[in-house]
Amino acid sequence: METIVPVSNGELWADDSGGHGLPLILLHPGVGDSTIWDLVLPALTARHRVIRYDSRGYGRSPGPAAVYSLVEDLAEVLDHFELARAVLVGSSMGGATSISLALHSPDRVAGLALFAPGATGYDSAPPGFYEEVGKLATADDIEGIVRLVLGIWGRAGGGTPEADPVAAAQLRGVLPAWFSTVGHQRTDAPAFHRLGEIAAPALLALGELDEPEVVRCNEEMADRIPDCRLVRLAACDHYPTLREPETVVQLIEQLYADAR
Repeated sequence: METIVPVSNGELWADDSGGHGLPLILLHPGVGDSTIWDLVLPALTARHRVIRYDSRGYGRSPGPAAVYSLVEDLAEVLDHFELARAVLVGSSMGGATSISLALHSPDRVAGLALFAPGATGYDSAPPGFYEEVGKLATADDIEGIVRLVLGIWGRAGGGTPEADPVAAAQLRGVLPAWFSTVGHQRTDAPAFHRLGEIAAPALLALGELDEPEVVRCNEEMADRIPDCRLVRLAACDHYPTLREPETVVQLIEQLYADAR
């Protein structure tokens, strides 16, 4: 069931499949919105209650009008659905938010399934990336930004909009959020140096074809998180749900079985 979730100084679009048992919360990356989970949803909702939502400015959620925090928004989503605990499934930006909640409110996180995750306190963007995006944005060259991003993080799909129209469409859809959130999104507390404090069962899947610095970051994250299972996806980049949806489902189910 689709719904609007009120959060501090704003609101979020969310979808709740309904059902019983420990729920799964799906958190999308910065390179896509909640529809990036579409290929894995049918298999997950057949067995679990699944809730996904769009972060502010992404997908069907309105842009921010005040300062906000990704991890505080996640906590308010759990409160709205009256969830004491959940298994968090986070991709990239969504992985960073999941980790932040696991550190901030460990009693609310029963498990972490992380796919090419980020972590606050570690910037894995290649040198000059933000400057190049700024130049392209100033020139109103949206297609240039799409081409740049796919060339860095979308290599498994061919690395161009022509070769990878699905990932390109995801990017085009979220680029407005990249700019509308500037000055509003408050960076959550650094988490990278605190990964050793995570108590929840965790699985981290990295894409071997992802940007090399992301791969290095993910390797170190898995090493720092206690008893984290590291999975290497040989034919995957920064879009695991688009490249290997069946594998993503299998890994989520395996982590769910270990959740506590």
